[in-house]
Amino acid sequence: MRKAAPIYIQKVSVLQFLGLPPFFSRRCNSELPTAVNVTWSSINFKTILQWQPKPSGYFYTVEIHGQTSDTKKKCILTTETECDVTDALRNVKETYTAHILSVQSAGMDNFEEPPFASSEKFTPYNQTILGKPEIQHYTQKDSKLNIVFQDPLTPYMFPNGSFQSIRDIFKHDLEYKLYYWKDQSSGKKDATTKSNTFEISVDNTNNYCFYIEATIPSRRENRTGQESMVFCTSVGRTILDEYGAEVFIIIAVIAIAVITLAIVLSVILCKRKKARAAREKEPLNGI
Repeated sequence: MRKAAPIYIQKVSVLQFLGLPPFFSRRCNSELPTAVNVTWSSINFKTILQWQPKPSGYFYTVEIHGQTSDTKKKCILTTETECDVTDALRNVKETYTAHILSVQSAGMDNFEEPPFASSEKFTPYNQTILGKPEIQHYTQKDSKLNIVFQDPLTPYMFPNGSFQSIRDIFKHDLEYKLYYWKDQSSGKKDATTKSNTFEISVDNTNNYCFYIEATIPSRRENRTGQESMVFCTSVGRTILDEYGAEVFIIIAVIAIAVITLAIVLSVILCKRKKARAAREKEPLNGI
């Protein structure tokens, strides 16, 4: 019995099926607009790539190129103008470059690399912005001001599922700076620590305001991070200290205005009452 002859199926591209020459794809690719204003935005290693313009009739695909790592593709065939590339930058000390590719629809064959725009180089360890520390607790007792605060967290996780803090990544490179001043005063003092606490000597007759920021002294740029919320102690604090003299002046003016208005209205009502009584006492004409 003769064996059936094998059947070979040749893969045919969309262009070949339509009878279009290969250079058609090249011509279309070369005419696609490329992205502009490509920028990195990174806080606590949460990194977003942004660019312009909004595509019309084409798509974007992001490629992340590391100096030693393999190329990673993100936000494939997107019509957005931003892409979260955090998980592609896990080696935070490596330097990366992003390519924003302008591409046609997934159904079109491409015979050459599509046009793309390149970002500036980005090293997360050196360039991510340090976020706000979270102040957990503070006390002013006698002549000591004690402050406890928490490290900002990153998007990266330990194997147990907990988030790494910036301290877990920067280790001994990380410091914190405290700025403090007497309440209602402009003269600031500062202190530095590598831990998560401050204990400073203060004047026990005054209240103090303060904020904290992270810092990496070894950096050339972005050394100082975002400022925490400002907090003020309230030891022996009076209502005048709390709200300021201006508020009491405003309250006094309003009170005086209300009292003055009440007096004026009372005088007017009294005069009207006397006039009505006088009219009632006059004898009726013609009687």
